[in-house]
Amino acid sequence: MVNTRLTWICHGATMASRKALFPLDEPLEDKAEEEAASMAAPPRADRIATSPALRARQTAEALRLDARIDQALRDCDHGRWAGRSITTVEADEPANLLAWMSDPEAAPHGGESLVDLRRRVASWMDNESSLGGHVIAVSHAAVIRAAVAHVLQAPLPSFWLSDVEPLAVIHMTTDGRRWSLRFPH
Repeated sequence: MVNTRLTWICHGATMASRKALFPLDEPLEDKAEEEAASMAAPPRADRIATSPALRARQTAEALRLDARIDQALRDCDHGRWAGRSITTVEADEPANLLAWMSDPEAAPHGGESLVDLRRRVASWMDNESSLGGHVIAVSHAAVIRAAVAHVLQAPLPSFWLSDVEPLAVIHMTTDGRRWSLRFPH
């Protein structure tokens, strides 16, 4: 069996995250770049990957990580809701927002369902586990929440119960048979 360590790093804060907007490809806030640059250096890794989104690439750069872009680490596709506030979507499409938040297979925004997001993230994790070693992934809160639900083998509605803050670091390990959350000291 191959042992793999996976360190997730959530990108820093953006204007969209501060204003509760479904994200577009926006840059980090200046303060977020400074916060990332002041974080402790991540441990050595065999592979480093980042979402193609500007905010994730800027986070990787601020952390001085030489990361390759990996499309599998992209944020959840929010379809026509991208750039809109959750409050506006709730006012304009209350039934659609409720469906998306309560039915993991629903994608009323024309984007990606939570089932599809989890499948994409789990596939990426399984591929990385076959390679072994340590991988660092700079990505998005939704991607990391999908990874946590996958590791815990939790029902997808639990996706909404994890709160991943900007610049959060989450550790996972696998022995090639199953994934585990890891809480370093």
